[in-house]
Amino acid sequence: MAHTYLTTEELSARIKYDVRTIRQQLNDSVLLEGKHYIKPFGRRKILYLWEAVEEEMIGRKNAPELEIPMANGEVCHG
Repeated sequence: MAHTYLTTEELSARIKYDVRTIRQQLNDSVLLEGKHYIKPFGRRKILYLWEAVEEEMIGRKNAPELEIPMANGEVCHG
């Protein structure tokens, strides 16, 4: 599966949110590492996976009622 990788600035332009808002309010609360973004090669640079971000914005049609995000980016269905 091909992914579209975006920097924070590119994501900001696409979703019309300020770069600071993405970094301070969305990362690790709405956008989860391993699901919506990665840090390639274990570095500080963040690359967002556009398809996953877009799916999160639009909303999943068959989403379970309870999802608990886990540190590794997976979700526990409780």
